[in-house]
Amino acid sequence: MVTIYHNPRCSKSRQTLALIEEQGVTPEIVLYLETPPTVEKLTSILKKLAKKPEQLMRKGEQEYKDHFKGKDLSEAEQISLMVQHSKVIERPIVVTEDAARVGRPPESVLEIL
Repeated sequence: MVTIYHNPRCSKSRQTLALIEEQGVTPEIVLYLETPPTVEKLTSILKKLAKKPEQLMRKGEQEYKDHFKGKDLSEAEQISLMVQHSKVIERPIVVTEDAARVGRPPESVLEIL
């Protein structure tokens, strides 16, 4: 099972989805801006990525500046806020049962397919 946390307005996300489909894989597509991951799911994704919440944030987004920048937040608080303000989550994220990769560049996801 392959899942992509996807934003169709993002060119890298579209390229990553196309690359997955070119490999003959039909992923589950989660439009994470409409259906954000749960705290538990995002925690699991971060573990598979071997990243801290701060490393998976889009720091140029206004939501980051409003809710994260300059604040001393625990990892649990960061994850909770990332779920509430999913626009700050880096995209796309491709997840399999055992691994996850951010599709930047899109080809980085090939190693887990």
